[in-house]
Amino acid sequence: MLSLRLAALNIDGVLLNDTFSPVIHQFVVSRGGTYSAALERSVFSQSQHIAGQRLAAAVGGGMTGEAALAAYFEERAAHVGRHPVTITPGTHRLLLRLRSAGLHTVCYGGLGKEHFDRHLGRYAHLFDGPGYVSTNDIRPGLREITEDVFGLRPAQALFVDDVARVAEEARALGTAFVGHPSAFAHSHQRTLMREAGVRHMVDRLDALDDGLLHRIDQEMSTGTFWSPALVAAGRERQA
Repeated sequence: MLSLRLAALNIDGVLLNDTFSPVIHQFVVSRGGTYSAALERSVFSQSQHIAGQRLAAAVGGGMTGEAALAAYFEERAAHVGRHPVTITPGTHRLLLRLRSAGLHTVCYGGLGKEHFDRHLGRYAHLFDGPGYVSTNDIRPGLREITEDVFGLRPAQALFVDDVARVAEEARALGTAFVGHPSAFAHSHQRTLMREAGVRHMVDRLDALDDGLLHRIDQEMSTGTFWSPALVAAGRERQA
């Protein structure tokens, strides 16, 4: 690898199946709210506190953020009872491939480390540093993972995530990003990723193969990974 030193992999929606989008959709529509791209943008990859407040606002009726969050996790537990959490096919092969390419690997997500230990503990030896970083308090957490945890520059990291908001942050930082948008029928993330300028999206983890890794590394080393116009526009919006 010419530029890349780290691969950071989101847990839910990338290494594990998406058990969040279907529950958020049902939470909103069952209470008379409108499920939209704007709602996903406002809720996904936010801290639990903020997500709860925005879910409450989306359904109206005077529900507090705390009540919305509690109801959401209760409904997610019921959903997982019917549709268990599963490891995404190709996870083990991807971890081996990343390490063979000389990259450090780390997993991250909004839940606590016990979620990682329970579902991915069998692969813990294939991750570096802390193994798992909880980003609930540092959403979306790209700079913190790259700089604070691994002491690297943003341009040396590749993030794989299912949420477009993370792509927007990667673009602003000049960090490599591969999208793994949810296959959930009502998901808007694929469209939002395209709007964010994401060029590399995979539906299967096996598609993130050696060829794509080296292409991404080459683009990062030549400064051609992100469109300069999109980067400039994103920075203007943030300012």
